[in-house]
Amino acid sequence: MTTLNAQRPTLNQAAPAAYLLHLADNALVLGQRNAEWCGHAPILEEDMAMANNSLDLIGQARLLYQYAAERLAGDVRAPRGASWPAGAITEDTLAYFRDVPDFRNYPLLELPHSPPLVPAGVGDRDWSVTIARNFLYSALMVLVWERLQQSADSQLAAIAAKSLKEARYHLRHARDWLVRLGDGTAESQRRAQAALDWLLPFTDEFWTASGHEAQARDNATGVDVAALRADWDALVNDAPGRRPGLHQPGQAGPALRAPGLRAGRDAKPGARPPRRHLVSHRPRPAHESNQCPAPVQRAPAAIH
Repeated sequence: MTTLNAQRPTLNQAAPAAYLLHLADNALVLGQRNAEWCGHAPILEEDMAMANNSLDLIGQARLLYQYAAERLAGDVRAPRGASWPAGAITEDTLAYFRDVPDFRNYPLLELPHSPPLVPAGVGDRDWSVTIARNFLYSALMVLVWERLQQSADSQLAAIAAKSLKEARYHLRHARDWLVRLGDGTAESQRRAQAALDWLLPFTDEFWTASGHEAQARDNATGVDVAALRADWDALVNDAPGRRPGLHQPGQAGPALRAPGLRAGRDAKPGARPPRRHLVSHRPRPAHESNQCPAPVQRAPAAIH
């Protein structure tokens, strides 16, 4: 197993293995999604940038899976999946041999790179969807990794210190592209706005702690993610700067900053807000909505 120099001198507490898997699954799933752009990015430089982004995320997942595998291998009470291969539990066991329901990642991270479609629909990859998702998730993970550097689990704190540097770059990269799309053509602005309108409701799941997140929070090895909500809102609202041509979902006309996220969350209890507000932890299924933007058909680029 790769060992990092931890910032804390001793291992005072051990983070729950399920919490380590949650962090690892998030990184793995998004890393694999972003890797789908390799050879298909809008410009050559972004082929390399998105590939590096994926390598960073999968590298984070490897460290977390290695640590979780070490923990599970040392716990005779830990359940073993029926489909797991015989022998020692490894990072590959956890990444490749667990069943779908056993993954603990946010659903946001597994969505395809396309606007909302009917179930089983297939659409073109949309760069705006990828950028918006990376921006929203990276804003969260910068805050999470910052605080996990103080985890009572010294190995997790060391992983956090390494991952924080990468998350900051991912946030800067996505933020710069979001500004570029918002300040670009009418088409790029429309796509970026549609991506944010589609993805923002999925972020409500960030603030609902699962059992393993609550356990990690209570033994000081994890983070109280719900307490990060105000900081995340401020970071997402302010980060793109002063000129993006994007606005709050449902708001008429451009705003000076990135899309605001407070509308539906501030609705009075019992009130039925307009559909544009973020009122549930899970978005309404695409096939039930008549407001889903249709995928844009692009003509093949001419070769000269």
